[in-house]
Amino acid sequence: MSKALLIIAPNNFRDEELFDTKSALEELAVETEIASTTTNEARGMLGGTAKPDITLDDVFVDNYNALIFIGGSGSSVYFNDKKALAIAKQSYESGKITAAICIAPSILANAGILEGKKATAYSSEAGNLEAKGASYTGKAVEQDGKVITANGPQAARAFGEAIANNL
Repeated sequence: MSKALLIIAPNNFRDEELFDTKSALEELAVETEIASTTTNEARGMLGGTAKPDITLDDVFVDNYNALIFIGGSGSSVYFNDKKALAIAKQSYESGKITAAICIAPSILANAGILEGKKATAYSSEAGNLEAKGASYTGKAVEQDGKVITANGPQAARAFGEAIANNL
């Protein structure tokens, strides 16, 4: 069975991006876990809550087939977080599905893994993606090799399905 790790901010993750992506993965027989900076209950922008299974410090990339950064305004906490950037880079370099939605593709860009890749994100991040060498497409969901990106909450289900279908 494939296993995916969803990485969320401790506050202000985007509810649909977590819950819709997670349910799409689970419906397609992908086991999921959630990670954040703490295992304390995390709160979404719309009031939803999630209890992370592990902290970023406890992430062992080899335990997963896919690593997914969930967006929402809180995910900017990871833009320059050394641990989060290292997890993204290790996932990518290990040939695993490395994915991000909404503003979170900037985490992948800042980790240096979008250079020369087609990618999408919430429009506010287009400039950062392009500055880091990505070709910004603006599509709802974009896949370039093992990197899958999506532009926001309305794309969450299709994003989850794209990840599951590549596992």
